[in-house]
Amino acid sequence: MSFLSTPITFDRFVRGLLFLAGAAVLIAALRWLSPVLIPFLAAWALAWILIPVVHFFQYTCRLRSRALSVGVTLSLAVAVMVLLAWWAMPMVIDGLTHIKDATLRYLQSDAKTLQLPEWLRHYVEEGVAALRLEEMLREGKLISALRNALPHVWGVFLSTVDVVMGLTSVFFSVLYLLFLLIDYERFSTGWLAYMPQRSRHFLSELAHDIAHHMRGYFRGQALIALWNCMMFSLGFWIIGLPMPIGMGCFVGLISFVPYVQVVGFLPAALLALLQMAETGRSFWMLMLLVLVVYVVVQIIQDVFITPRIMGGIMGLRPAIILLSLSVWGFIGGILGLVVGLPLTTILIDYYRRYLVPPTAEETVPQEGKTE
Repeated sequence: MSFLSTPITFDRFVRGLLFLAGAAVLIAALRWLSPVLIPFLAAWALAWILIPVVHFFQYTCRLRSRALSVGVTLSLAVAVMVLLAWWAMPMVIDGLTHIKDATLRYLQSDAKTLQLPEWLRHYVEEGVAALRLEEMLREGKLISALRNALPHVWGVFLSTVDVVMGLTSVFFSVLYLLFLLIDYERFSTGWLAYMPQRSRHFLSELAHDIAHHMRGYFRGQALIALWNCMMFSLGFWIIGLPMPIGMGCFVGLISFVPYVQVVGFLPAALLALLQMAETGRSFWMLMLLVLVVYVVVQIIQDVFITPRIMGGIMGLRPAIILLSLSVWGFIGGILGLVVGLPLTTILIDYYRRYLVPPTAEETVPQEGKTE
């Protein structure tokens, strides 16, 4: 790239400062407009995920028009979500019923017979007495009780303005998704026309590389999340946790963002408390078993699954993968964990391509070789 070898003059320095100032103003404007831009960005992300399916129906299946391909794709996506909900809802309902029954048994039993730590038993009993939980569960008045106990939360939740704005955001997201899928190629390349002529080739190449690495990363993370769903479900089933498949799938799905599966430890601990109330098992033993499941799955993921999947897709060593996730997670939080590996791969590739001088073997043909 020629601009890397150009000497820095005062004019270039001033233009660089103006560029940074403009970038800062742009970032501030984006943050201010984020409530309006979030539906568009969400639709763009969904369009980026669904566009290969649209291309499959349009070019491989030879459907006549892009609109028909988009309609078939969206119908298929809705059908998949409905099937997943149809498959998951019975398990969720059964699990919630089981949790309600276990809670009632705990409330109706002698708390001293359960191996619950004294500090935790005192905290639970105070909360139960304040909320009259047993009466609410028996009479089916849990929703009305929550409405009376949490008037501010309930009022905000049912606020007419919030509901209307939420429905409007969903409506605009669907419209954005429809139009983006129809004209995806025009939107994905049209922005280059607003860039300087000398930088268009580099920016086009950079955008292509980012899209390529992000697709590979998401494909790899989806495989890792699927493995985690199976391993957590199996582990929770072995230790006898209520709703093992639902809880395992929940923890596995949130593990799509690296290390966020730790958030699932709290609901797993609550289910362990209900299991203790139902069976009378030791609280600390159940917590230890939940912790063992997390530790074993995390070791298997970090030592075997992630290096094999991400190493093959991203071309990174296991140590570089862990270091990249740590650094980008510290810099950007959740977003850094999501884009850390693709950014690391792109930075390494462009460093080798533009900053490392070519070796003699790359520039001089070897002796004895003819074209």
